Amino acid sequence: MASQIDARHNAPGLFGARRIITLLGSILVALGSGTNYIFSAYAPQLGARLHITHTQLNVVGLAGNAGVYASGPIWGRIVDSKGPRIPLIGAFMCFLVGYTGMKSMYDAGTGSGTSISAAHFALLVVCGLLTGFGANAGLAAAVNTTAKSFPESARATTTALVVSGFGLSAFFFSTMAHVFFPGDTSAFLLLLALATSMSAVVGLFIVRPVPPPPIPPGPRDGENGDYEQIPSGEVVPFIADPNIDAVGVAEEGSRAPLLGARPEGGSSSTPRLGRSRSCSRSDTLPDIHGKMLWRTVDFYLVSFIMALLSGTGIMYINNVGSISLALFAKSALNYDEVEASKWQAAQVSTLSIGNFIGRILSGNRHLIFHSSSVRELMHLPGLITDFIRNHLHLPRAYSLCIVSSLFIMSQALAIGISSVSTLWIATATLGVAYGGLFGALPAIIIDWFGLAHLSENWGYVTLAPLVGGNIFSIMFGRNLDAHTPREGNTTHNVTRVIGEAISSERQCMAGRECYVSSLRVTLVACMVALGLSTWAAARDERRQRAAKKGRANERDRHI
Repeated sequence: MASQIDARHNAPGLFGARRIITLLGSILVALGSGTNYIFSAYAPQLGARLHITHTQLNVVGLAGNAGVYASGPIWGRIVDSKGPRIPLIGAFMCFLVGYTGMKSMYDAGTGSGTSISAAHFALLVVCGLLTGFGANAGLAAAVNTTAKSFPESARATTTALVVSGFGLSAFFFSTMAHVFFPGDTSAFLLLLALATSMSAVVGLFIVRPVPPPPIPPGPRDGENGDYEQIPSGEVVPFIADPNIDAVGVAEEGSRAPLLGARPEGGSSSTPRLGRSRSCSRSDTLPDIHGKMLWRTVDFYLVSFIMALLSGTGIMYINNVGSISLALFAKSALNYDEVEASKWQAAQVSTLSIGNFIGRILSGNRHLIFHSSSVRELMHLPGLITDFIRNHLHLPRAYSLCIVSSLFIMSQALAIGISSVSTLWIATATLGVAYGGLFGALPAIIIDWFGLAHLSENWGYVTLAPLVGGNIFSIMFGRNLDAHTPREGNTTHNVTRVIGEAISSERQCMAGRECYVSSLRVTLVACMVALGLSTWAAARDERRQRAAKKGRANERDRHI
């Protein structure tokens, strides 16, 4: 106990050099870790070079998504118990091997003009999987270290900066590709390999937890003066990624000790009043997990909504580059690789910004960041959820209706758009909807299933994107393959001018007809999700009314 107090009093100030360097390093690592969403910026060129189908290309993209979702619990547990060093080393190796492997296969091509072998394709899938592993390793190290290094008063802002770096990574790298490497996919893959891996190497030297600065003298509960006081109250989470769990919205005037904090010896001397306040809300929450979760209608309801909406988002994110190329090929007299890559980069940038805005708008205003070793209050804007909850006095599940409507709007816009110059409207709408889904849904999971097993329940729900993403992405790839001329059919081959070299390459030139039937399917899926969201919101409202009536009856009996 004495050593912990001495370490805190000897720690650098809030704006000390060590703390600021750790923050900047964490932002750098997060910026290099968010490249999973940039796949569409180089995927069409990679597929054309290796002569693989659009369906196979979607499998490579899905491997990256699978790497992110599957490795989250593993990296989170490692960074909690061992610190950021091991995850950063893992991120370095995964990024370097993954992107270097893709670049090497791209540079080698196929030589004979036929598709790559099954073994080489499997290797390409492994490379995609490794980039997903690296993304989660880097993010886990950056967010966890930042949360441990800053006091409650600054933790919200600093952690939000790190998460923002991850969300805007695709915008940053796609802009660099547009400015410095237009049309040069090999150079772009080399940039990704070096920038992502080197950010992890830099993080190894500067991303280290810094003891929080001394707490100013103030009131304490009992003898527990070695940890900070935070508001307690209504429980709301913010989970931007599988590694980030957050809970807790403040009630005015209520104060409680940091959740999970205990003095040495394992006993708690928290006064009865503070303890009752901190637990009053938690006691009213359900505790549904394990086998009980799989027997609950609400679990399948939220999983179906997640699968339909996130599957639509993953499909669009992984294929927006192909969509922009199809529209550009339809309108362009000469298919210029450099000009086409500019439109690709623009769509990826728009998606990245929209995703970031969606998470901010639907996130929750008062939050507690927590992992197994860190659980603290955060303050982030959540305009939509705050408005629904505090002004309309409706359950948070109604935010799913708004998100579903945005998904419907994005698919309807994409179906109707026939010019690449206006595709950004559909892309921005989809980005906001996708970010909004992951910003709003965790709060609903806590309301429905409770807080005690949040990470476990959230982990089960995040399996749904893998199902929905696989179904819709492979459907999109097969549809695009069906509209793409076969090798040897020179009637529809596109002549590309790259410097002085002229080559022929399969490219669907039918514009929106190349993919519109897939969007009609996802449009229907999003409509189904809206119906399920409305049902979920109605169930939640009836449940809350019944609970309120039960509490009123209980008060009447006591009176």
